[in-house]
Amino acid sequence: MSFIDQARIHVTAGSGGKGCTAFFPSKVFVHGKACGGDGGRGGDIIIKSSKHIQTLLDFHYTKKFSAEHGKHGSSNNKTGRSGEDRTILVPCGTVLKDIDTDLVIRDLTVPDETVIVARGGAGGKGNSRHRESTHGDPGEEKDILLELKLIADVGIIGYPNAGKSTLISRISSARSKIADYPFTTKRPYLGMVRYGEDVLTFADMPGLIEGAHQGRGLGDKFLRHIERTRILLHLVDVSGFERPDPVKDFEAITNELELYGQDLLKKKRVIALSKIDVPGAMDNVQRIKEKLGSDVYPISSVTGEGIPELLRHIFEIAPD
Repeated sequence: MSFIDQARIHVTAGSGGKGCTAFFPSKVFVHGKACGGDGGRGGDIIIKSSKHIQTLLDFHYTKKFSAEHGKHGSSNNKTGRSGEDRTILVPCGTVLKDIDTDLVIRDLTVPDETVIVARGGAGGKGNSRHRESTHGDPGEEKDILLELKLIADVGIIGYPNAGKSTLISRISSARSKIADYPFTTKRPYLGMVRYGEDVLTFADMPGLIEGAHQGRGLGDKFLRHIERTRILLHLVDVSGFERPDPVKDFEAITNELELYGQDLLKKKRVIALSKIDVPGAMDNVQRIKEKLGSDVYPISSVTGEGIPELLRHIFEIAPD
């Protein structure tokens, strides 16, 4: 399934029903007593966050949403039924923007959060109020941008083929689709990782490259998701097989985080040196330790070496 993180939709709330003009015979009133009821109110357009939806893919096929119109009033002072609201489900982490004003309507960060994005029109007044009946008001109409920013506790970042997908597959039940070519992970994957009694959500972010902050390799889209993570797990390939200089790789990704902004470098960052099971990798481990200090975690997602220590540290520094 494709990971779609932006979509544009058009929403139209329901119009209010017409007020009724009606009379019933009366000995007091020459033309009869006015008894026309009010029209019903139009339905609202409501957007609700759901933990059961992961992407905005459906909105690339369905772009227009309408709520029900209010029913017309009728005689004997009967008010028309209000129109049914229309509820649109989106993933948690979706930002709603009014396209015409470029203003943020709401940032839906938790499950079951709702916001009315277009209000239904008021129903018209019937003539029972001793005045002429009126038409109902039209419902609000808007163009809305849905922008998804993934929410996770830990975002795993690094160059393509640094071992991110293999790691998340080992420590959680997530199964990323991986292969031996750049940008092997085409979408972020979430995995729930348990350590003792605690659970954190890890996100396998697609590989970053130099120029990612400018959109190269769709990097700006993936960096947007990193904004929502609380901890960055920076994986550096020290095997020397595909990328011979792990220090340079680390500095390049750090530079991309800095150039993108959004205070990404202020986040807690854990550095893991991957693929230490490959012959000769420990030489690179020593090089990067000399450059960055001893606060790094050499690991192998194949043998499991170093992973318990890495997870212990991440869970220790994770905010409550």
